[in-house]
Amino acid sequence: MSTLPESVLEIAAEIRAGQCTAAQVLERSLDRIDAADASIGAFEDTRADTARSMAATVDEQVAAGHDPGPLAGVPIAIKDCIAVKGEPMTCGSRILDGYVSPFDAAAIERLRQAGAVLLGRTRCDEFAMGSSTEHCASGTVSNPWSHDHVPGGSSGGSAAAVAAGFVPAALGTDTGGSIRQPAALCGITGFKPSQGRVPRWGQVSFAPSMDQIGPFARTSADCAAIMQVIAGEDARDTTSAAATMGSVDLDAPADLSHLRIGVPQEHLDEGNHPAVNDGIERACDAARSLGATIVPVRLETTDLGIACYYVLGPAEASSNLARFDGVRYGRRADDVASLDELYERSRTEGLGAEARRRIVLGTWVLSAGYYDAYYNRALKVRRLIHDEYAARFSEVDLLLGATTPAPAFKLGSMSDPMSMYLCDRYTVTANIAGICGCSIPFGTADVDGTSLPVGVQLLGPLLGDHVVLQCAHALQQTTDHHLQRPPAGLNQN
Repeated sequence: MSTLPESVLEIAAEIRAGQCTAAQVLERSLDRIDAADASIGAFEDTRADTARSMAATVDEQVAAGHDPGPLAGVPIAIKDCIAVKGEPMTCGSRILDGYVSPFDAAAIERLRQAGAVLLGRTRCDEFAMGSSTEHCASGTVSNPWSHDHVPGGSSGGSAAAVAAGFVPAALGTDTGGSIRQPAALCGITGFKPSQGRVPRWGQVSFAPSMDQIGPFARTSADCAAIMQVIAGEDARDTTSAAATMGSVDLDAPADLSHLRIGVPQEHLDEGNHPAVNDGIERACDAARSLGATIVPVRLETTDLGIACYYVLGPAEASSNLARFDGVRYGRRADDVASLDELYERSRTEGLGAEARRRIVLGTWVLSAGYYDAYYNRALKVRRLIHDEYAARFSEVDLLLGATTPAPAFKLGSMSDPMSMYLCDRYTVTANIAGICGCSIPFGTADVDGTSLPVGVQLLGPLLGDHVVLQCAHALQQTTDHHLQRPPAGLNQN
């Protein structure tokens, strides 16, 4: 077992070649989870028997001379707001107690067809609403780099599972930064695809105009391999993009001489932790050494993003979460005297404070007398943000900036919701505009004697996903930040 491969691409290649088995790789993951997840809490549930059956099928196909697919035998964890047939799905909420999905999400169907082994469900902030994975009904998740710190959110369980070495890859969702932010705080790579690039069929919606499923992995090459599987149009999601995703040439030399990369000066804010700005500067130096032209640019709508997002997102959530009413599925209050009381008690008992806060906020901004003042105004700001990104991408090919203003904060330290919301100031505008982005690790910060990761963010235009991943791959070919491992994780064979 000591020589088993670690990366998505290596695992799949060696299993297909018969150099190791899917069963061996899976058992290593299960052993690591058994040994260390009690102190991290990344997993809501592991389905060992189901995963072993999937791994056995892969090994049988290899033994029979068949190709199981591009992700043959790769253990992948799934965020608990993406439907897996026959599996519970709680979305981190008590209101879905007892719910079992009768179908697979489109992304899950594609993982199965590619030979992946679905290992289990990872914890997330309730209905993907949060930046720390502290708002999960079943418990918080710790950062593998320091168990006193958050892993980010809302996909913190998926990020922590990859960072701790439990799995080589995981799926998350990103509505305002929920893939990129935890990737940065956990020191791994996280990719948020363009809006529509991955079908959302089977993803429980928070804000469908901004939601997107995407991968976590150690490297952009592994993220690209997963994207080649899960991307593509699906007739069940009318917002999915018909355009095929360009390929990422993993054998190409690390050469960025064809790229102009803009650096938003707003991302080099004095309020950032110094290590964040240092990371941006070092990433610029690395890109420049590969031939890229680095251009300072302005993104003047950066500071409008949080206000815009927290009108649009809760407004959509208010509508989407109305279906969780205690009538059709999930938690149902007992001993009620009226339908109104059933709704009120089921939702009060089943929904946590952050979900209730956003539902109330969304209902308020959509109500008579406030709709024009808030929701319509936010739509106009959304157009400004979209247009500014379009203008920048007419001047440069990609943007390079901060993923987060600071490294991971301590569990329980962000009692003020607004302070938590501001952690996403550099990520939300990409979702508002629908563009793609990738966070890659680019150093560490010393925070009170604790070493914590720092990430930088590459942003690309709508459907420019392959360009972002190709650039990230080039940077990771010539740097070693993505090779660093958390001292508290289990990353040894």
